[in-house]
Amino acid sequence: MAIVSEDPSSSCYDIKSADLSLVALVLKTHDVTLVNAALKRQMDESPGFFDQDPVLIDVSHLESDPEVQDLATLMGVLRDHGLVPLAIKGAKGAFLEQARGLGLVDASDARIRRSVQLADMSAPAVQVEPSAASQPSLPAAPPVALEAMVIDKPLRSGQQVYAKGRDLIVMAMVNAGAEVIADGHIHVYAPLRGKAIAGARGNTQAKIFALVMEPELISIAGVYRTSENPLSQDVLGKTAQVSLQSGPEGDKLLIKPLNP
Repeated sequence: MAIVSEDPSSSCYDIKSADLSLVALVLKTHDVTLVNAALKRQMDESPGFFDQDPVLIDVSHLESDPEVQDLATLMGVLRDHGLVPLAIKGAKGAFLEQARGLGLVDASDARIRRSVQLADMSAPAVQVEPSAASQPSLPAAPPVALEAMVIDKPLRSGQQVYAKGRDLIVMAMVNAGAEVIADGHIHVYAPLRGKAIAGARGNTQAKIFALVMEPELISIAGVYRTSENPLSQDVLGKTAQVSLQSGPEGDKLLIKPLNP
């Protein structure tokens, strides 16, 4: 949408609508110290995960409004971790006015994608369909908005690759202790023995494909499974795919072999 004016000054600029992708921080506690510690743990595990990303602070799930000084402190914490606070959701009355005074925009009508709870690690997270496969093969990577990141060298323990806003294709082994992260799908055309985190920013449609599925950890949109919960022999060490399945009991990972 463009705003058209006969005013000559409009030749200096155009005013148009624009879309901006925001990270939503849905607060579940008033304790900024706890939030800071949790963000620090995430950044230690995934350095560079946030790269000056704009963030919406959602306080609608809190039983009462946080103190304005807490909000100011929280905004400083977010900036320290590579996030840029732009808006607030769920604030009302005097607290909303205080939030505006701190430079936040009222975005109470913003829609946030459904949050995905972590899987219950004590329960099986795998459902396997029997396969009469002979020579399994991987499907071609689906099209995405950005060109997929391609890694053609083995990843050693301690190395991490993050494909921000795109798919990740790894043509060599992901060794134990290495980590591959993507906002979209992850394709590993070699043994996957490290960690694979797809849909890192909440994409529940993301998938993980591996030529040899032997991961330390697999995760899609926050639902994860570790090697402490061993994979079925039908998929362990085989060509397999991982997707997120939703059901009455919540979300869980569906891991199944790939047929030719």
